[in-house]
Amino acid sequence: MHPEALPGERQQTILHLLREQGRVFSAQLALQMGVSEDSIRRDLRDLASQGLCRKVYGGALPAAPEFPPLADRHALQREQKQALARAAALHVRPGEQVLLDAGSTNSAIAACLPDTQGLRVITNAPDIALLLMARSGFEVTLIGGRLDPRIGAAVGAQALEAIAALRVDVCFIGTCAVDAEAGLWAVDGEEAALKRAMLAASSRCVVVASNEKLGAQASHRIGTVERIDVLVLEADAPPAQAEAFARRGVDIHHAAAE
Repeated sequence: MHPEALPGERQQTILHLLREQGRVFSAQLALQMGVSEDSIRRDLRDLASQGLCRKVYGGALPAAPEFPPLADRHALQREQKQALARAAALHVRPGEQVLLDAGSTNSAIAACLPDTQGLRVITNAPDIALLLMARSGFEVTLIGGRLDPRIGAAVGAQALEAIAALRVDVCFIGTCAVDAEAGLWAVDGEEAALKRAMLAASSRCVVVASNEKLGAQASHRIGTVERIDVLVLEADAPPAQAEAFARRGVDIHHAAAE
């Protein structure tokens, strides 16, 4: 980029690099764009003030995606979630115990699970339990506890105790952000604790992540990237992001292109 590029041009380039790489470093950006680190830091402050990135020491990370109530999330990106769900449902095996976390994508996964494999599904999400009860071929257990309407699931001490007593074959963890270096994240501390218990109770973990969740972080850490066995990405997920997870030993699968 030419050193005389306007700040707006630099900032668009920075956002593009954030989407592709998951993080940017001020010193590298300054060298690449032929400007001072002070100019880059001002650009990052401007972007952060607009909610477009999260400024951290030495650079920036993508902003954590917004987390509207579950009822609203069900109406968003339906085709993307269906494609991701079909790819994710391939990772269950006949006769397994499946722990399904709450979330709109996990609801789509529940709808895609095969009904001929004798699956036993445990969930803290009433909408997922009701969906599977309406289908034949599943044994369904609903974890109880205080219902959080925003999350759409049981949380709190009762739910945490029930999950801590489990041992299941595979879990599908919902996450609002996932980073190849920093791991899995949630926006709520109580929910994060529940997800950590799900990880501890499971032999395998499958995570489904839409593009906007990649390379981002939120306020409460769930676990390290080493806890992810399979990561299901969109068909057009940035290759650099997929490669970063693969280098950490995560098995990468892509949804089919729509």
